[in-house]
Amino acid sequence: MDNEHDSVKSENSGRSRRSRHNNSTSHHSQGRRSHRSNKRTGGEIMAPFQTSVNITGDENGQQQEIIEVQILPQDENWGDNTTAITGNTSEQSISMEDINSVWNREKETGFGFTCKRYLESAFSLLLGFVSFFSPVAMVVMPKLGFFPSVFDHVDLTPSMKTQLLACSSECKGLLVSLAARLVLLALGLWALFLRRSIATMPRIFLYRSLVILLVTVSTFAYWLFYLVQVTNGAKIVVETGGEGVDYKSLVAYATNFVDTLLFIHYIAVVLLELRHQQATYFVKVVRSPDGRSKSYTMGQLSIQRAAVWVLQRYYVDFPIFNPYLETIPISKSQRNKLQSSFKYYEVDGVNANQQQSQSRAVLAANARRRDSSHNERFYEEHEYERRVKKRRARLITAAEEAFTHIKRIHNEPSPTVPLDPHEAAQAIFPSMARALQKYLRVTRQQPRHTFESILKHLAHCLKHDLSPRAFLEPYFMESPILQNEKERRNLQSWSLVCDELLSRPVFSECTFQLIQNDVSLIVSVHKLPHFNISEEVVDPKSNKFVLKMNSETSV
Repeated sequence: MDNEHDSVKSENSGRSRRSRHNNSTSHHSQGRRSHRSNKRTGGEIMAPFQTSVNITGDENGQQQEIIEVQILPQDENWGDNTTAITGNTSEQSISMEDINSVWNREKETGFGFTCKRYLESAFSLLLGFVSFFSPVAMVVMPKLGFFPSVFDHVDLTPSMKTQLLACSSECKGLLVSLAARLVLLALGLWALFLRRSIATMPRIFLYRSLVILLVTVSTFAYWLFYLVQVTNGAKIVVETGGEGVDYKSLVAYATNFVDTLLFIHYIAVVLLELRHQQATYFVKVVRSPDGRSKSYTMGQLSIQRAAVWVLQRYYVDFPIFNPYLETIPISKSQRNKLQSSFKYYEVDGVNANQQQSQSRAVLAANARRRDSSHNERFYEEHEYERRVKKRRARLITAAEEAFTHIKRIHNEPSPTVPLDPHEAAQAIFPSMARALQKYLRVTRQQPRHTFESILKHLAHCLKHDLSPRAFLEPYFMESPILQNEKERRNLQSWSLVCDELLSRPVFSECTFQLIQNDVSLIVSVHKLPHFNISEEVVDPKSNKFVLKMNSETSV
């Protein structure tokens, strides 16, 4: 049994050695094949294209040149051929950034957030609909036969009832005035309220809530007095001496209700649109961690509305935040200096005096290196700027040369098959792909620009006859933030941090913070000074001069 067991173990170990040998040989063969393919492509994949030129002759002996473009399969990170090492050792594991993104996405798309986002708008729309059509209902309801018991407590004939609900010429004028005022009110409501909300704020908007409260109270009060007036009957004297309801008074009552709504709309325009137009505060916005800053003038707003106002300017005025540019690439000399800063200890045969002298020498070297670190940083930044300018110049030259190979045809015969903008972009992109790849790599823009987006942008430029500089503009310009396709989302979530109540108005020396992932905006508010301008009258007689003659001058 022992022999059989040993033989089984030896057979299994032999199989495992053979399998490892086969796997290693297959990996080596694949590596040699990939190495040969890289050699054929010049050691680096320039672009996912392969072009070939075929010259054919026709029956008349003329030669035609046909350019064939073959699209090669390539992954999403077309411009990145570096190796990234992460802390995740399993293919099934995810990082904390992924967890945070998923958590934020679930928070942004949850039922609670959706309810909070649309509840106020839905309530405002419902209240506006009720208040707008209430005057119309007050005028139409008596004509449709509502409140039949109004005429039961008076002894009136059918002809008298018809006379009470009749509309005279003066009543018709009131109806025309009511219709005109409703049209004006509808235009005002459409311009002020019927628009998409730009932000969902954590606290109530005091002025907007005040307007909603005024509309609610007015609608309730007018309906209450209307029902009292209709049910009890307005005391009027008719020719027979009876008592009843006058339709003209109901129309006038509805017209007064529309006037009240127009006045409330005027108050809403003043509080919501005009009050904050006058510049009152000076606002400075500083972004962390790159330290970019902008300054603005702002009117009287609440803290949460000021945060929304700042974010609207931030996405338009600030440059794109690139966290990969926070660390400047280290050169070989700097890397060697860092490696030489390690301490080496000899375990065998080192006396105390020698070890103490070595430690002093190391500390002195570290102190000298620390004193000269600003100088090294200066040269590193200068070297990086030189590399960027060099890559930029090469990219501009390559783009200009690539655009010279494309010519727009206008219904004239062409020796080759015409290409649409997308095919033309695929044809000329390989000549500039290497220069663009190196420029995006040195400026750390590879995560922002994919191969498909670059090709789409190139086709757009060719379609509209744009210049090479116009094609390169998204890669040279860093602003605005919304230029980045990853920032063009329907929803942007920020956290607002402030020591004061967010619904209170801003004041001088007020400071609040806006946070989104690794980006933090520090907003400082300062009150603008009062400018005292006095008039100074200049005597016209003082604008006369005399020429002073001097022998040393040339005059």
